Amino acid sequence: MKRLSYTFICLLFISCYSISRNCSDYKTGKFEFKYTIDGLEKTGQFVRTLNYNIDYYDGVVDTSTVRWINDCEFILKKLNPKSNADKDAIHMKILSTTDSSYTFEYKLAVKKPNRPQRVEKGIAKRIE
Repeated sequence: MKRLSYTFICLLFISCYSISRNCSDYKTGKFEFKYTIDGLEKTGQFVRTLNYNIDYYDGVVDTSTVRWINDCEFILKKLNPKSNADKDAIHMKILSTTDSSYTFEYKLAVKKPNRPQRVEKGIAKRIE
């Protein structure tokens, strides 16, 4: 009986915790994110409209199309890929939101045969 009470209490606390996902608040806007290259942390920015995502990083401007799957997931595909790797679409998923930022994960939209699928995470902060 005691074990049942502990199980019930644990389930009660777990069911009260919910992750906030107001993804539609982040479909458009100007954002900032941090990324690491060769051990150096850098900051990039991007502007997202309903149809386009324009990235600004390391003095480079790069534009991708945005295709929304649902309120929390979308596919990015570069408009002018410069290499074969750039031709690969990226699947983005918003995991949680706050009043000024969101946590996301991303991976290749199509799994490559004989290659492990890498999933990366990040945080984007609204700057405007």
